[in-house]
Amino acid sequence: IRVAYVQPLISAAEAARVGPSYHLFQLSSARGYQMAAKFLKDFWNHPAGPKTVFFWAPTCKWGISIANIADMQRPVDQVSLPQQLAITATGIIWSRYSLVINPVNYNLMAVNMAMAVTGSYQLYRKFKNDPAMEVAVAAPA
Repeated sequence: IRVAYVQPLISAAEAARVGPSYHLFQLSSARGYQMAAKFLKDFWNHPAGPKTVFFWAPTCKWGISIANIADMQRPVDQVSLPQQLAITATGIIWSRYSLVINPVNYNLMAVNMAMAVTGSYQLYRKFKNDPAMEVAVAAPA
């Protein structure tokens, strides 16, 4: 790795007065820029990067998880059981699938894990606090 020379912003006398933090900045700035540029280039050109649907589909899917988090403020009687079952099942199934496909898509895995967790929590709330569920469970006895 070649590090480009960075022109000092202040003189050596001023740098001595400023202290070691300036010297650390001077040493790290050129390399830091190179590392950031490499990271961004690798991210941009990744098989699941922003130039592909493998990036944008899971990124947009985060909206479902965020909406589900916002729905935690809703009263339990307004939580839809079929919707939460679908969100939870989708999250569980696609979390596994995201690690099997090529390229492995960690963004897809993370969003589906978030969907599974938020959906499971909503189902927990629904079963714990819904009086209709208590009657349905107690009826066979």
